[in-house]
Amino acid sequence: MQSPLLKVVIAHSQRAGSQQTGAWEIADVLNRYDRSSPMAGEAEVKYLDGDFRVMRPGAFVRCAVTGTPIPLEELKYWSVDMQEAYLSPEVVLQRHFPDQIKR
Repeated sequence: MQSPLLKVVIAHSQRAGSQQTGAWEIADVLNRYDRSSPMAGEAEVKYLDGDFRVMRPGAFVRCAVTGTPIPLEELKYWSVDMQEAYLSPEVVLQRHFPDQIKR
C-alpha cells in the first residue's frame, strides 16, 4: 500500500541581499484521494426527512438495533422521530414491529 503522502517538489526563491537564488524543497502533502484520519471514529448525526446532518465528524454511525457500524456513505435507513439509524429494512421492521417478525 502506498503512503497517503505524496512527495511534491516546490520551487521557491530566496532573497540574499540584492541577489535572488532559486532553491528546491521537498514537501509532504496529502494525496487528494486519501481520507483524513480524523474521520475514523463514530459520527454524531441529526436525522432529517430524506437527509441527515453530521454534527460531529466521523466515518460511521451504529445501528440502533444490532450495534453494527454503518459507514456514512452507506447509511440509507433511519428514524427522524427516534433519531436512530438502522442497518437494513429488515432491522427497521424488527425495531418498529417486533411482534410481527416470524421466528
